[in-house]
Amino acid sequence: MVTSSTTHSTNIAPRAQLAKTDLANAYLAGKDLYRADLSGANLSGAKLCGTGLVGSNLAVANLSGASLQNADLRGASLKGANLDQANLTGAYLYRTDIQGTRLTGAVLTDAALKLALYDSETQWPEAFRHRSSGAVGPGASLNGAYLNTANLKNADLSGAMLLGAYLSGANLSGANLSGAGLSGANLQKAFLTGANLQGATIAGAELQRTDFRATNLTDVDMAGVGSIAGADFSGAVGLTEDGRSKLLSHSPEELNEWNAYTRKTTKQSLETKT
Repeated sequence: MVTSSTTHSTNIAPRAQLAKTDLANAYLAGKDLYRADLSGANLSGAKLCGTGLVGSNLAVANLSGASLQNADLRGASLKGANLDQANLTGAYLYRTDIQGTRLTGAVLTDAALKLALYDSETQWPEAFRHRSSGAVGPGASLNGAYLNTANLKNADLSGAMLLGAYLSGANLSGANLSGAGLSGANLQKAFLTGANLQGATIAGAELQRTDFRATNLTDVDMAGVGSIAGADFSGAVGLTEDGRSKLLSHSPEELNEWNAYTRKTTKQSLETKT
């Protein structure tokens, strides 16, 4: 086992398997720890300035008081990790999973949080404006954001503002989008299977080949939506007769569009009631 007392002389390489290892106060600045498994590791007080942690697994790790200035954490998992009092000045957290992460007391000056995924359990520093930081989660302000092909499966985006956002091909299956603003959003070929859109606004949204199977569409106004060519509404919950009629009023070209993935036309999906 690598411990803090032997770290200085240990060569820690990319993809290293260091789960639950004691690395308290270790000096790892500037090292390349690409896709390393550090889940559950003790990295309290560790020096990780400029360290490459792209795609690494730091879930439930203890990083309290760690120095992470300019560290590269793109695509890493910090889910459930403790970063209390950690210094993340200038750190790159693009598409990093920070669900349930403790960031109380952390320094986030100039940290790049674009598309980092948070949830209601994420603990932020006091007065930090996380909703406008570019991170993705409940109540986030993401108008016009580029989220094409993003993996947001089961994500909590309740109340998020996604007006005109680009979500083409995004995986939103099982996601909570209740009360979200999706007007004018591009949802072409997006997967919304089993998602909760209750009370969401989707006026003007582009819905070509969108997968709405088993989606909760309660209180969603179907008036004014863009093209629904190839969209599949099979098993959608909460779709009223009025809403169904509005969708069926679209042009025959849209309604008869074949969805090669679900193997149905839009019209067939709307005419098959659960």
